[in-house]
Amino acid sequence: MLHTFWVDAENYSDVTRPWYSSHTPFPLRYYLPGKMSREALNRILVTKGQPPLYSLNEVEAQVYKDAKECLNLLSSRLGASRFFFGEIPTSLDAFVFGFLAPLYKAHLRKVQLQEHLKQLPNLCEFCDRILGAYFTENAEGSSPAGQESIDANLQKLTQLVNKESNLIEKVITHFFFLISFLLTCVYKKHSFPCFIFLLISNYTFLVMVIVQ
Repeated sequence: MLHTFWVDAENYSDVTRPWYSSHTPFPLRYYLPGKMSREALNRILVTKGQPPLYSLNEVEAQVYKDAKECLNLLSSRLGASRFFFGEIPTSLDAFVFGFLAPLYKAHLRKVQLQEHLKQLPNLCEFCDRILGAYFTENAEGSSPAGQESIDANLQKLTQLVNKESNLIEKVITHFFFLISFLLTCVYKKHSFPCFIFLLISNYTFLVMVIVQ
């Protein structure tokens, strides 16, 4: 999973980075995805890049071999059951679903591991079963009124996150503007007018933040 989403160049540039950046506030969206991609590669090399695997291609081949074997074992353990321990889902089902569902549903450019998963019908049905039971509008145990309340809360949360993100962008933009202006004033030796302008600018900015 780490390699498929974070290390494979095509999947990372077309799927992982755009999605992750769109859900990360400015300016972290320009830094965190790349950092996590590098950390994923380092983790893979630390755990798999041991002799006799010396090249990245050899490590990649071993990673996918182990991943396919893991999927085969999960498929064998699940068998014809609805969940891993019978008819009632457990924490193991939630854990496995958290790994399988993105691989099953994501629109990937490199589909080597995804195609192997889709060749195991009981794991695909397992994902569809949980998606249908817990991740649809009319999921089991949720009334239409309850769903509307959830949607409203999610909308409020999204608005709050967007508001905080916009505020962070304004603060950072204002900070860089003040720094550049201060450096210009120091260079041109206009210290007193520059000081007055900075006071007025900071006061105005604080008023805008409070009003927002």
